[in-house]
Amino acid sequence: MEVVACFDEFSPLFFVSFARLPAAKFLVELSKSQDVVPGDGTTTVVVIAGAIVKASLNLLMSGIHPTTVSDAVRKVSVKAVDILSSMAVPVELSDRESLVKSASTSLNSKVVSQYSTLLAPLAVDAVLSVVDPNNPDLVNLKDIKIVKKLGGTVVDTELIKGLVFEKKVSHAAGGPTRVENAKIAMDRILEEERNYILGMIKKIKATGCNVLLIQKSILRDAVTDLSLHYLAKAKILVIKDVERDEMEFITKTLNCLPISNIEHFRAEKLGYADLVEEVSLGDGGKLVKITGIKDMGRTTSVLVRGSNQLVIDEAERSLHDALCLVRCLVNKKFLIAGGGAPEIELSKQLGAWAMVLQGMEGYCVKAFAEALEVIPYTLAENAGLNPIAIVTELRNRHAQGEINAGINMRKGQITNILEENVV
Repeated sequence: MEVVACFDEFSPLFFVSFARLPAAKFLVELSKSQDVVPGDGTTTVVVIAGAIVKASLNLLMSGIHPTTVSDAVRKVSVKAVDILSSMAVPVELSDRESLVKSASTSLNSKVVSQYSTLLAPLAVDAVLSVVDPNNPDLVNLKDIKIVKKLGGTVVDTELIKGLVFEKKVSHAAGGPTRVENAKIAMDRILEEERNYILGMIKKIKATGCNVLLIQKSILRDAVTDLSLHYLAKAKILVIKDVERDEMEFITKTLNCLPISNIEHFRAEKLGYADLVEEVSLGDGGKLVKITGIKDMGRTTSVLVRGSNQLVIDEAERSLHDALCLVRCLVNKKFLIAGGGAPEIELSKQLGAWAMVLQGMEGYCVKAFAEALEVIPYTLAENAGLNPIAIVTELRNRHAQGEINAGINMRKGQITNILEENVV
């Protein structure tokens, strides 16, 4: 039997993705989509979906036709979107404080929650730095590269406007480890016969290139020791074994194209940066930073540190969730309260709507409205509260017009959850 320790709600579902039941596959794919797009809330969507599936099964067992049930689900989903839109609070991108508070909410439920004051602002700044003013509603998280480096603590995590390589400089004795006013070339391969190596390096040096990024080869070493020897003599800093899947990000950041043939090595194909240096870390590790890039693309890098691999991986997952949340705020520019408030409000309004519908359709809508109360009920249970009493009080508060009344897990009572920054 295999035991897997999971820190993310999506993880256990990933391990049961082999399930053959259609409903199980549905829940797995739903959780995957939630993890990719919003980045958080995978538990919530699975719990709600499970409640809807259970309600649908009960309706079918009551003799209601499947078409009637499926039509009711579609109508409820459309109505629910309208209700949630009316509850939404607009968010301005210039309001950095609100963005940071929202990111903190995502991080507060993570293992690295004690570092939320560091990671939340970092996530906001990272996303805002890659927003294109000409197309502000589209943020691509591929423009944010997360580099993990073992050592230090999560406090040492930093946002770098440039490139970071988690490897040290490749050089022979006497080769440079720091280059100012760098002229950077990206070479796909630098492996030739001995007689040509020196001539190739002379051509590279003639363009003014003093930093060389060499793509990793899957068939052989990308650069030989003899090549490194000559490159060191030419005072060219070399970073080899750059992964193929990193090339697009590096190309966009440096605003230059990879060079696949030495005959195409020209000065106009170089990227420029104020500084390329090998940085020694306190724990003995090393990495390379490229900063002050001229005409830099809309990208950024995040260096994640941690005392062990488990902490680093969890910090990366948590940061990814925060980045996804900020991206959603940038794209949609609104948020709603948490703490079970939207689910209770949906249940209330859908229940009222069901009363005006005729026949089995209204009966189905009523069943789905009641199913949504599973979220506040579960939250109350997890907080050690009386779920029946809490859900009843929530119904009364929402009936009085308090649409943002939700369960405050810290205080153990019902409060205006939006004012508590639980979103």
